[in-house]
Amino acid sequence: MADNLRNIVLAAHGGAGKTSLAEVMLYKTGVTSRQGRVEEGNTFMDFEPEELKRQASISSSFGQVLWKKHVISLIDTPGDQNFFSDTKLSMQAADGVLVLIDAVDGVKVQSEKAWEFAAANRQPAVIFINKLDRERADFHRAFQDAAETFESPKPILIQLPIGSESDFKGVVDLIAMKAYTYDDKGKTKTIGIPDDMKDMVETERESLIENIAEADDTLIEKYLEGETLTDDEIKATLRKGTLSRIFTPVLCGSATNNIGIDLLMDFIVNCMPSPLNRGGITAYNVSDDSEVECKPDENAPFSGYVFKTVADPYAGRLSIFRVVSGKLGGDGTFYNSSKDSKERFNQLLTIMGKEQKPSNGAGPGAIVAVAKLKDTVTGDTLCADNSKVKFKTAEPLPPLISFGLQPKSKGDEDKIFASLTRLLEEDPGLKLDRISETKEILLSGSGQVHIESTVEKLKRKFNVEVNLLPPKVPYRETVKKKVRVQGKHKKQTGGHGQYGDCWLRLEPLPRGKGFEFVDAIVGGAIPRQYIPAVEKGVIESCARGVLAGFPCVDFKTILDDGSFHAVDSSEMAFKIAGSLAFKKAMEQANPILLEPIMKVKITTPDEFMGDIMGDLNGRRGRVMGMDSVGKNQMINAEVPMSEFLTYAPDLRSMTGGRGIFTMKFSHYDEVPQQLSEKIIEKVKSEK
Repeated sequence: MADNLRNIVLAAHGGAGKTSLAEVMLYKTGVTSRQGRVEEGNTFMDFEPEELKRQASISSSFGQVLWKKHVISLIDTPGDQNFFSDTKLSMQAADGVLVLIDAVDGVKVQSEKAWEFAAANRQPAVIFINKLDRERADFHRAFQDAAETFESPKPILIQLPIGSESDFKGVVDLIAMKAYTYDDKGKTKTIGIPDDMKDMVETERESLIENIAEADDTLIEKYLEGETLTDDEIKATLRKGTLSRIFTPVLCGSATNNIGIDLLMDFIVNCMPSPLNRGGITAYNVSDDSEVECKPDENAPFSGYVFKTVADPYAGRLSIFRVVSGKLGGDGTFYNSSKDSKERFNQLLTIMGKEQKPSNGAGPGAIVAVAKLKDTVTGDTLCADNSKVKFKTAEPLPPLISFGLQPKSKGDEDKIFASLTRLLEEDPGLKLDRISETKEILLSGSGQVHIESTVEKLKRKFNVEVNLLPPKVPYRETVKKKVRVQGKHKKQTGGHGQYGDCWLRLEPLPRGKGFEFVDAIVGGAIPRQYIPAVEKGVIESCARGVLAGFPCVDFKTILDDGSFHAVDSSEMAFKIAGSLAFKKAMEQANPILLEPIMKVKITTPDEFMGDIMGDLNGRRGRVMGMDSVGKNQMINAEVPMSEFLTYAPDLRSMTGGRGIFTMKFSHYDEVPQQLSEKIIEKVKSEK
């Protein structure tokens, strides 16, 4: 039943303990017989070889636990910036967000990003301050950090820790006004509130009641008039304020030591939203694009959206989706409104770690999977054939870094492309291009670790090995002055000879204008049928410039004179003549190199502005303007592509991972002379 379901996404910076928390919840509810540990490589939720090697989640994983007659459906997401596209896409499938904060390190940048995604999705959140048993753990500092970073909805304390660091042994519940301690097996014992904590507990309880009362007008009046609020009123308003995002309750504990986990699961069951609390989700009618509200009603037409795909070389594609409305049986058909196709499935599956368990049905809010759909990929809408709707789903984060791929075995180019296309279905945060000009396969992603783990997966899943190379910059060549030259091709052998003679004027064009050919022949100096051949000779030659073999752009050629031979002239002869004329003209017309200039947007907290501006100057960047974006600044700049190929790790180290950037091609501009000479020299030495 949807009312007893809690879809909860675990989101935070890497290392905050998301997987450890999922593991202890699975163990505590009897799903697993032992508590998996990340450092021992035996976790239920992290199972891919790349995850075990890095001791970090690189892909969202799923599990369900039964707690007090409620199903808590967990989505454990990656916290590393390299894999955060997967976090963003998975978060949209949840109804509530559990943000973890490391009591030693406090709030880090990816936790801020997760908070922003939750706000964009209007999802209620709860904060769990974890790792209170660690050396240098500081509960109050971590809470203060959360209060300053996550201003809305306002974090409010509902628990306090008993002891700290190695002496951390339990929590005080400020709602029930009870204290709980835990033994080394996670067993709970209720005790009186410790004497040395009574004053603090009273103060924090008073503050909590005030915060909770703000969520209800009647209650705030009662509170201000000095009346005592009942426990039932406090609990009901805590739930109401959490669901309506008036505040974010803060709990605490230790996942690895199983402290406070039962209280956290109680809170999830009592105060976090069910699919019914989330309510309807807006979709669009396929026929007229009008808005439709798909309500979490079993009797409504079926609708849902795919938010994750797993590519398996043997089992095929596994599509994981959330049911929004209606219900599905164990097998059947539905309509893919994104691809305008019908899909059949033979078995409905529930994902539990690396296993897929058959399911005989699913209703609103259920997160389920089906295998081997022919057209369906991440982001697609699935619906009933008689009620065609489409959901607007989250977009992956834009790729920030690119590498060229070189096959280790000759002739593997097509195999690389086909296998990577399968991995792109699994990870929409990747981008794949085949650059015809530089004849390279380009793989783009969120960072170097993202690309490297994809290459590892490529080898493991599809047995294809590649070397990573920095991408080639697509330079261009052009001219700076006007010239007029003759191109003459004359060859006399026994019998039929070859003769083609043309005069070309070569002139520069403004940037971005490409190539223009003008026929200015008068008086039949060259017969009509040979003029296209001259143009063809120019076009073929301009593909390889005279400086370093880069394509030539932004020039005009004017064919204004020539001569021909009645017997020996041919299209081929004039094509060669046109080619010779162009090469000669390029050499004489002051050829220069052009480089791609990228339009860059860098978003960063204020304190890093100086470092970033200085760094941009060092990269030959031009700052075009600045804007305020919330608490951050956005710098708009133009920077040569060659200076920005490895910017992602540099920005991360400059801003402690808090800066982000996007870039797209803007235009071509002249390369400074001293750099141009180095590029030409490098290209010639490589050849």
